[in-house]
Amino acid sequence: MLIALSARTVEQVVGMALTEDAPWGDITSQTLVPKNATATAKLVAREPGVFSGGTVFASAMTITDAAISTTLEVEDGAHFERGTVLATVSGSARSILQAERVALNFVQRMSGIATLTARFVAAVSGTHARIVDTRKTTPGLRAFERYAVRCGGGHNHRFSLSDAVVAKDNHLAVLTNGHTRSLTDALREARATLPHTTHFEVEVDRIDQIEPVLAAKVDTILLDNFTLDQLREGVALIAGRALVEASGTVTLDRVGEIARTGVDIISVGALTHSIRSLDLGLDIDLTPTL
Repeated sequence: MLIALSARTVEQVVGMALTEDAPWGDITSQTLVPKNATATAKLVAREPGVFSGGTVFASAMTITDAAISTTLEVEDGAHFERGTVLATVSGSARSILQAERVALNFVQRMSGIATLTARFVAAVSGTHARIVDTRKTTPGLRAFERYAVRCGGGHNHRFSLSDAVVAKDNHLAVLTNGHTRSLTDALREARATLPHTTHFEVEVDRIDQIEPVLAAKVDTILLDNFTLDQLREGVALIAGRALVEASGTVTLDRVGEIARTGVDIISVGALTHSIRSLDLGLDIDLTPTL
């Protein structure tokens, strides 16, 4: 089941975007469009993809003008073809034109993320590996972008720095530098300070780091920038004693090969930091002024 965005998050983020785009109103529409003009607009796909952001699109319209009616013709997570009508909007022409750009910006980006994620998920089909995102998100838009990943069939990594311990190379360098204690002892001591419900993950970039990290009873080991042969060796060495995550230089061309090494998780920063917004358009049909 797709976990929905909270209404409060949608209102806050979309409200800020609308204020940014029209801080004192839309003077173009106010100047050129009659006050009582009404319109119907259709959100149309210019290319195939996976839909995400329907409620965000509708909220941009409703927050601009509560009298606007939006009907979502396609559910989030659904695949669509070029030419598909994704949503229909009716109401004040001025209001629809004012909300148009913000509404499109969100739904185009979110659908782009969902579409790219779906391609990665399809590429690992037949393996047990799950595709997850990273914290490489647009500041302020993490909830939207992470939701879009779920729409594409992917999964979310920790949402924020507050959710789980993920010790990376710089953390380990600070942890062990100038200390005589071993990496295992340092990690065990750190683990002992945490609640039992807190997930503990450690990144390694060499095979010889795996055993000392495993000895600390961590939950997940992240194999960073390993070759395919090194990934296979790492999976065999860990042998189910922890979850195995692969990260670094993950592309569509090689993600299937990475999955077939036996890793449990593949984190892909490109899902949110290197996507292309999908080409969706809002086609407006003005009705005669009464």
